[in-house]
Amino acid sequence: MNSLRNRIAILLILAIVAVVGLATFAVSRALQPPMDHRTASIAAQLRLLLTLTKKDEHAAIAAGAVIRPTPAEGQVDPMFSEHLNSVADQTGEPIDAVVSRSVQTDTMIASLKLADDRWLLVDLPDFGPPPGGWVTLAAWIVLIVIGSAAVSVFAAAKIVRPLQLLESAVGNIGSDGMLPHVPEDGPGEVRATAQALNRLSSRLKAAIESRMRLVAAAGHDLRTPMTRMRLRAEFIIEDEEREKWLTDLEELDAIADSAMLLVREEVSAGQSGTIRLDHLVSEVVRELAELGYSAALKHTETALIPGAPLAIKRALRNLIINAATHGRKATIRLARNQDRAVVTISDEGPGIPDELLARVFEPFFRVDVARRKSMPGAGLGLAIAREIIERFGGQIAIMNGHPNGLVQTLTFPLSMAESQ
Repeated sequence: MNSLRNRIAILLILAIVAVVGLATFAVSRALQPPMDHRTASIAAQLRLLLTLTKKDEHAAIAAGAVIRPTPAEGQVDPMFSEHLNSVADQTGEPIDAVVSRSVQTDTMIASLKLADDRWLLVDLPDFGPPPGGWVTLAAWIVLIVIGSAAVSVFAAAKIVRPLQLLESAVGNIGSDGMLPHVPEDGPGEVRATAQALNRLSSRLKAAIESRMRLVAAAGHDLRTPMTRMRLRAEFIIEDEEREKWLTDLEELDAIADSAMLLVREEVSAGQSGTIRLDHLVSEVVRELAELGYSAALKHTETALIPGAPLAIKRALRNLIINAATHGRKATIRLARNQDRAVVTISDEGPGIPDELLARVFEPFFRVDVARRKSMPGAGLGLAIAREIIERFGGQIAIMNGHPNGLVQTLTFPLSMAESQ
């Protein structure tokens, strides 16, 4: 009920039902007893018949008049009876009439009281609704409500179609941030929306490609001056000064390599397939342990996920190295949670201040800039890892552990065969 389409549909239905309600009220008023001028005419005719009967009862009976000791049988209409007597009082000699509907003939009969307490029965025109009229009216209203609901739902769907187009386009944004091409057909508003989305997609693609080319060109072009600077640094006589120059150049080289690697990860689709995540995690932990990193696999479960083995392996290496380097020891667990595979990487380090957690995936981000010299890396490991993980439909979250340490949580969708 919170969607715009449902709200518009309900508003249209209420509007149509309100109109039908007013029309029904008007019809019900029209079905009330006849107006005074028509009732006055009936009262005059009844008064004339009553006078003729009193003057020559036998002639009246011979002419077809019906006189009985009791009023006509049937359901009495007290409202019409009171209205008829009131109009008769106002327009001439009063009469005492009882209006009823005959059960046998389903006709209206006026019973006029005579002086000797007998009753003259006179057929009246039926000004009420026809037999079954209210049922017909109710069925008519129901059909109008159903028809108005169908029309309202259709109209609401047409009205919100451009918004649904926007929602569909945003929901289909690829892992590279690109909007899919939207067909430019349909009503004018829909075509205009589709054209605007396609123009936005083209400009966004051009901007991203320009940024990638700029980063790649900058990383590539830095190679030549850095090489010249490295050669010149070799001729510095003082050992300490030369070492400082070489260290700074190595850091610049690492930054350039990481920037180019990030660009390659953003533009590379990779060779995707189904991989055994448990085997991949075990392999990465074993390789890093052999290289001297403090990493241990505590728990693992079988999990098949879609992805590119080399890319996923690179992301796992970055995250585990980050935990082992900054958190002294990395503990890895792999478990399955319904249709997701969850990899948890926890460490024993000091963690990250809560106000900085939202920035950990920014390129070149460092919690403590002063530690750049003592800690290896260019600050792009987390950015590259997130780029890889999200490209294959996964997610990564980082939070502080308790009482200390950092917890990196990776979730991957299981492959179709595995989830079934």
